[in-house]
Amino acid sequence: MKIRFWGVRGSIPAPGPDTNRYGGNTSCVSVTGDNGGLVIIDMGTGLMHLGNSLLAREFGKGHGKASILLSHTHWDHIQGLGFFAPVFIPGNQFTVWGPGPYGSSDMLEDILEGQMDPNFSPLQTLKNLAATFEVKAAPLGTPFTAEGMTITAHEHPHGSTTALAFRIEDGGRTFVYASDVGQPEADAPPSEAAVAFYKGADVLLHDTTYFPHNQITRRNRGFSTYEDAGAAAIAAGVKRLVTFHYDQDYIDDDVDALIEACRTWLDTRGGKDIELIPAREGDEITI
Repeated sequence: MKIRFWGVRGSIPAPGPDTNRYGGNTSCVSVTGDNGGLVIIDMGTGLMHLGNSLLAREFGKGHGKASILLSHTHWDHIQGLGFFAPVFIPGNQFTVWGPGPYGSSDMLEDILEGQMDPNFSPLQTLKNLAATFEVKAAPLGTPFTAEGMTITAHEHPHGSTTALAFRIEDGGRTFVYASDVGQPEADAPPSEAAVAFYKGADVLLHDTTYFPHNQITRRNRGFSTYEDAGAAAIAAGVKRLVTFHYDQDYIDDDVDALIEACRTWLDTRGGKDIELIPAREGDEITI
């Protein structure tokens, strides 16, 4: 699998000279399987740049096919859809898997349609997309196949709502995407269900929005600190931990400090063997 980062910021885009090194676009990650299949996770503003890169491939000729895994529908995870160039080319095919009550995709499709309301978007409706765009509810805990990869979805707390984490398995390797995770209580350990879901992953991408001192006054927003991420990585025995979803107010120097603090925290709590990788726009990991 190849994992590439197109947007790594949380809550709102934060472009500018102070965020150039890590990037200012919101959540979007692509996963390419051993057979060349493409899975896209979340549709933040980074999706625009991914879409532009795909135009040089079969997507530019209307022969592209990909699946999109949507963790939840907060704006920073869906803002890129209206600017994703491949959906305007006839012949391309996209399937969106996301949260839906009782296995129904109706609510998810209604939310995405709402974003296309003429008050917010000149597109007016999903039906104006030239590509085939199918919306499905991701089953919780039951593996399904997308683009040749095996996907399992897990629901975790995210403030007053929930979000989905995804475990992707291909060729004997495992990547887990767990953004927008928020423990409901201070200093709470990762849940047993979360640890079981992350268990033994080759790469765990985990929400690391905050320093602990910032989370104290923002706990209701439903995000993790680097300590929360480190605790989950150690408990699950993962090989690599990827920091992700940096707070919009953190400049690059702040993210540097967060990553350094996370490395020290891991080293002093039994996580020396865990490789720590900061997510940066444009970087790619191969597992």
